[in-house]
Amino acid sequence: MLAAIILAAGDSRRMGTPKALLPDPDGRPFVARLVRSFSAAGIDEIVVVTGVMHVAIVDAIVTDAPPARPLCVRNPDPSRGQLSSLWAGLEAAIRSDIEGVLVTPVDIPMIRTATIRQVVDAWVRTHAPIVRPVVGERHGHPVLFGRVTFDALREAPLTEGARVVVHANADHIVNVAVDDDGCLVDIDTPADYEAVIGKSIRN
Repeated sequence: MLAAIILAAGDSRRMGTPKALLPDPDGRPFVARLVRSFSAAGIDEIVVVTGVMHVAIVDAIVTDAPPARPLCVRNPDPSRGQLSSLWAGLEAAIRSDIEGVLVTPVDIPMIRTATIRQVVDAWVRTHAPIVRPVVGERHGHPVLFGRVTFDALREAPLTEGARVVVHANADHIVNVAVDDDGCLVDIDTPADYEAVIGKSIRN
């Protein structure tokens, strides 16, 4: 069984407003869009890691009424960095039957359900330690970390983040070619938001 971890604990300083709550082209908060995308891809175990906006994020998800209700856990100190949120997500998600976790930040909301399915399918075929989508030479999200990496993720330095685990497994990563620019693009600033969401609305 696989679980999904959505990292939504950041302070959204560059955006100026919580990114998890920004509306997508359909008016749905980013966090709720991602919950629905993972659910549609067949992932029933979903963990959302929050920070200071915990109550607002939980309320937004409840209001959206997704098919699969995620578990929302709060990172008590998101200032330690994104890896600390991943640790909180792992603690909440990992059980004896969880063989891997799909991880994405909430500011990459436009991931297609088909992309998630392709990543999962590649992992089912290979059981590689890490599987991720790629568009050309660029790699995106979600990144699937197999159970074999869990201890390394828990022990990684906060200053390095999960990339130290990615680098350690570089020779065994499975990159899945996808046709999905949405899996690549971080929406960190108002200009990013207009470029991605405005374009989606116009199209």
